[in-house]
Amino acid sequence: MPNKKLERPHEGVWVAGVLVGLARYFEQDPLLFRLAGITLIILTGIFPGALVYFVAWLIIPKEVPPPPYTVAP
Repeated sequence: MPNKKLERPHEGVWVAGVLVGLARYFEQDPLLFRLAGITLIILTGIFPGALVYFVAWLIIPKEVPPPPYTVAP
C-alpha cells in the first residue's frame, strides 16, 4: 500500500486546492468533491461551509513541488 499524503496541489485548483487534495487522497474525481463542497456551502447558509473550507485551507499543507531538472555540463 503506497504512503498517501493529504496535500493541496499546485495544479488543477480553483481556490486553494483543498477539494482537489481531498479527491486525490481518496482517489476520486475532483468534480465530485467540488460539487459536494459547493452543495455544503449553499445548504449551510454559506458561512459554516466556508469556515470549514478555510480551516481546511490552513490545516492541509501545500504540496512540495519536485525539484527542477538540471542538465550537467
